[in-house]
Amino acid sequence: MPLYSYRCAECDKDIELLISSSDTPACPTCGSQDLERLVSRTAPEGKSRGLVKSARAQAAREGHLSNYSRSERRR
Repeated sequence: MPLYSYRCAECDKDIELLISSSDTPACPTCGSQDLERLVSRTAPEGKSRGLVKSARAQAAREGHLSNYSRSERRR
């Protein structure tokens, strides 16, 4: 199932939902089915490693390691 991004017209929240194409999505916050599907952005080619590296550095500075695999975490 693909991951789709939506904006709710009722509560003005941006959400991502993992749904099949035949399902009718509903906002998890307010329950409205008045959702606008947003255009997904892709990572620029060749820059993903830099983005991951900076995100990991920021996570380490903030003291959480949630975006690291178990083998990469400090013991």
